[in-house]
Amino acid sequence: MKITAVTCVKNEGPFLLEWIAYHQCIGVTDFLFYSNDCDDGTDTLLNALQELEHVQHLPNPAEGRNYQMEALKDAKKRDIVRNADWVWIADVDEFPNIHVGDHSLPALIEACGNPQAISLNFQFFANNDIETFQDRPVIKQFTHCHNPDIWRGEAAIEVKTLVRQDFPLKYYGAHRPFSRDNVQSSALLEWTDGAGRKVPNRFLTAALPRHIRCFPAAGSRKFATLNHYALRSMDSYLVKNDRGDVNRENRAFDDIYWRERNDPAWEDTSIHRYLPAMTARMDALKAQANIGTLHEASVAAHIARRDALLEQKVYRDMQTQLRTASKLPPQEEAILRELGLWEEVV
Repeated sequence: MKITAVTCVKNEGPFLLEWIAYHQCIGVTDFLFYSNDCDDGTDTLLNALQELEHVQHLPNPAEGRNYQMEALKDAKKRDIVRNADWVWIADVDEFPNIHVGDHSLPALIEACGNPQAISLNFQFFANNDIETFQDRPVIKQFTHCHNPDIWRGEAAIEVKTLVRQDFPLKYYGAHRPFSRDNVQSSALLEWTDGAGRKVPNRFLTAALPRHIRCFPAAGSRKFATLNHYALRSMDSYLVKNDRGDVNRENRAFDDIYWRERNDPAWEDTSIHRYLPAMTARMDALKAQANIGTLHEASVAAHIARRDALLEQKVYRDMQTQLRTASKLPPQEEAILRELGLWEEVV
């Protein structure tokens, strides 16, 4: 089974090898990376991995700011995507955690009945009060998240989607594919959640804007969930804030973004089952050619960027603000305040 992972990156050098090794462990066979405006060695490391035939690496074709959608438009035409049995579109801080069979994507596909698409709900993993960046596996460091069925006081949680090659594709979206207009029907599409259940019809047909990227997560994680490490360490979050993201340059991640993803109420270490195999694959990658040296250079660049940012008052103030920010999303805090319960949990 050929499974191609497609992703966009900017200054993600320290995290590339973990993400690649992890996805190799779960059955991804091919990788297509798009990069833009990197100054931490991300593009150099990807070029070296491409020379060793581990990945394909292309400059992002976007001429404006819509980096991810332009890349996905280009990816649709590439042989590495066209010839795949399945396409997985995700970011380098997202890890499918598969609970069934041998914990691989093929096992998930089988459990779900081999549908045309499988959408996995996020679990947003908190910062765990880890301030200092460490060159250690992200999936090992961060172990707490929100209640998996509730995020920001809502039951509807965002997804990413594994897409079978025969899906009647109009275009790839960052969170889900969009089908051709004449097949937007639950009777014509085989599309499940991470428990093998049909996705809600309003999500499938994109009937309402708020249903395009999410649906209720309750009961959807029987076979798999999607661990999302959007915050990582405080150091890495500051660097992320500085670089913007792949969709919009210089986007400011204020404390609302942080608080919405920093609820540590629930501990989940199930993804640690992958650590031995993933670590072995990372070590094998580092041992090839100059991959280890390039990885270490990207780590040094990441730390140097952190140091440079903290010389600026605005980033020192941001660091202070995040240290003292509530670990509840603003929506949940508002509910507690309305009920007169806020002081009891402070």
